[in-house]
Amino acid sequence: MVFVEGGTFQMGDTFGDRYYSEKPVHSVTVGSFYMSKYEVTQKQWKDVMGSNPSFFKGDNLPVEQVSWYEAVKFCNKLSSKEDLTPCYTIDKSRKDPNNLNPSDKIKWTVTCNWNANGYRLPTEAEWEYAAKGGNKSKGYKYSGSKTIDAVAWYESNSDNKTHAVGSKQANELGLYDMSGNVYEWCWDWYDRSHYGKSAATNPQGAAEGSFRLLRGGSWHNNDNYCRVANRDFNYQNYRYNNTGFRFLRAIK
Repeated sequence: MVFVEGGTFQMGDTFGDRYYSEKPVHSVTVGSFYMSKYEVTQKQWKDVMGSNPSFFKGDNLPVEQVSWYEAVKFCNKLSSKEDLTPCYTIDKSRKDPNNLNPSDKIKWTVTCNWNANGYRLPTEAEWEYAAKGGNKSKGYKYSGSKTIDAVAWYESNSDNKTHAVGSKQANELGLYDMSGNVYEWCWDWYDRSHYGKSAATNPQGAAEGSFRLLRGGSWHNNDNYCRVANRDFNYQNYRYNNTGFRFLRAIK
């Protein structure tokens, strides 16, 4: 885990009309937290969950083909394993009224106790703050560099597969692979109209939506998708071999 001291940053980007979901740029303050140095590896996943859903196999490769639901289950199981209070309550008996996606047949109701000391997915704001280097940020386009090949496995250099975590250069905080390798799930619902209108301090995203946020780009994507401000999304039960996650612990 890497300590990320809280602070205020400019969230979003003005890069090109095509990337409208990153606008408007707005000021956001987040508290301090610890974030996993690497994307969750297949070894970590197997140690906690007892199986390996990944398409590309290897202990030090990032776990992939993991849905958002499975990522929050992992966070709870890891918290319990380390005698921490799980952040999530997962109610499988009740369809989530805030999940507006008709193609999601699972729709577990997942709520977060933000005061718990266990592990959880980052909010979109926490993720972007950390990817940009926190209060040590040098304003790079990608996480840790203005040159994508220094920090990311992406379409042009990945040979169409994932790579061992930490095998590229870290960002200003010592976090690896926040650009490229695999997409990373965040807590927030994706709602383009809500962007820039949430709380200025520790925002938790929209109250409802059809998709959850994905950040960072992957081995499968071009350089634009690997920018620190780029936003992507998919439905919560989506699984693909370019999608994984990392976790954090808030400081209480």
